[in-house]
Amino acid sequence: MTEYAALYREELLENVLPFWMRHSPDWEKGGFFTCLLRDGQVFDQDKFVWLQARQAWTFSMLYNQLEPRQEWLDMAKHGAKFLRQHAISPSGDWYFSLTREGKPLIEPYNIFSDCFGCMAFAQLYKATQDPADGELAKTTFEQIIARQENPKGHWNKHFPGTRPLKNFALPMILCNLCLEIEHLLAPELVIGIISHCIHEVMDVFYDAERGLILENVTPEGQFSDTFDGRLLNPGHAIEAMWFLMDLGQRLGDAALIEQAKDRSLQMLERGWDKTYGGIFYFLDVKGYPPQQLEWDQKLWWAHLESMVALAKGYQLTGDERCKTWFEQVHDYAWTHFRDPAYGEWYGYLNRRGEPLLTLKGGKWKGCFHVPRALFQCWQMLA
Repeated sequence: MTEYAALYREELLENVLPFWMRHSPDWEKGGFFTCLLRDGQVFDQDKFVWLQARQAWTFSMLYNQLEPRQEWLDMAKHGAKFLRQHAISPSGDWYFSLTREGKPLIEPYNIFSDCFGCMAFAQLYKATQDPADGELAKTTFEQIIARQENPKGHWNKHFPGTRPLKNFALPMILCNLCLEIEHLLAPELVIGIISHCIHEVMDVFYDAERGLILENVTPEGQFSDTFDGRLLNPGHAIEAMWFLMDLGQRLGDAALIEQAKDRSLQMLERGWDKTYGGIFYFLDVKGYPPQQLEWDQKLWWAHLESMVALAKGYQLTGDERCKTWFEQVHDYAWTHFRDPAYGEWYGYLNRRGEPLLTLKGGKWKGCFHVPRALFQCWQMLA
């Protein structure tokens, strides 16, 4: 596997990061443009808080973990300044989207804006040691924990009490976020959150009968035979499993690492398109038609996060199945998503593996999954 290491290093440093550094910064109004065409041309100037924070996190992380390049720290600070000035509502919750100038467009209904804001400032604090950065990360985390039982609050569109369901996404991301911000929290709080998240992800959302991870369950952790209850998102579950492997390392828990590795392989087996290759976006656990019309698309992040999980699984357990699957997913992803002509990777393919959209960034895709996965894979493969 080591022969791949140089490939991932070169792709990160010579292709992907230069694309974002060249085309993304808004030097006039602050923050980053993320709606970029194939060649980097800006096609929409709205700013999405998830992506602003993710990009600030990416450059902070690379500064801290790879090399203290001033240009990376400057990029992170550029994004963080815009976020601090514009992204946080009077209540302390983080807006979802803003105009180019930073005026709120969509209310702070989405707790993942807060999660990625917390990640960005926790990572930036490691680089700057500025108490203001650390304090913002910590207070944001406290608000996330306070909202976790009702993340959308009064912006929830579901009628209360008729069909309550709990969703996989927040406990899944908390598995990663608690390690990102551990340096700012009391040890006993970190251990408590880790224990809770492991239970939620590995017990509550795991359908032992089918050997698969569900996206939604009842508040009691039971299966709901509905569109939402039958939903599988293979890439999401596999990404969560490398978070769990990290927690296994943090705790020295080899059994947890083994279990997470096995479940990532189970989800990959179920999610792989046996006809055209690639990982399906959504599936129904009973094989019924999913309600998501985009169910058979192939998305960049699912494949990149799967490569991280497989490389990590192979590194930590030596399971040859991880090596075989890594090479298979690598071949698919590098053949279909990578754009050697203009840099960065495509995000959205049809089932046959052809680009549906040639954009490099938009409302959901920014400078995060590609560089994070390239960096992680490079480090593990090396």
